[in-house]
Amino acid sequence: MPSIPSWVLAIVFWLHFLATVTWIGSLASISILILPAISRSLEPVNQLAVIESVQKRLEPVAWFCMGLLLVTGLFQLSANPHYDGFLGASNQWTLAILTKHILAVLMVVVTAVQTWEVLPSIRRILLRKEKADSQELIRLQSRETLLLRLNMILGVLILAMAALARTA
Repeated sequence: MPSIPSWVLAIVFWLHFLATVTWIGSLASISILILPAISRSLEPVNQLAVIESVQKRLEPVAWFCMGLLLVTGLFQLSANPHYDGFLGASNQWTLAILTKHILAVLMVVVTAVQTWEVLPSIRRILLRKEKADSQELIRLQSRETLLLRLNMILGVLILAMAALARTA
């Protein structure tokens, strides 16, 4: 395989880091800053409105970041001397990267559930907020909060696996 210029690898790594920081950082910001603040200051229907508004802005960013992570990650794999094939697990690096990718797939699944199940339900209930069932509001808010926090935790674990791979 021809040698990849170091400046190309630097750009690929930078884009990968940028997408990671953007996606996981936004999840951390929502989970640690926004959710606690709105839960103390807003009624449930207004909390859902804020969550929906923030998620509406985050969704395209998150999906773009996932795509960028996939492309840059595959490029990095092909350039790494430790890489020994798909599902390879012959050393610490390949085990860490395999675990990282399993966690990333779980993040994609959680994000898909948010995008195509929970957020449309939130949008429907906000359309009829005067007649909204308070139990349904609380259930949706709890589910969205759980999924956001789960994704943040998965993101933190992915960063841990990346750090473990770097030590190999």
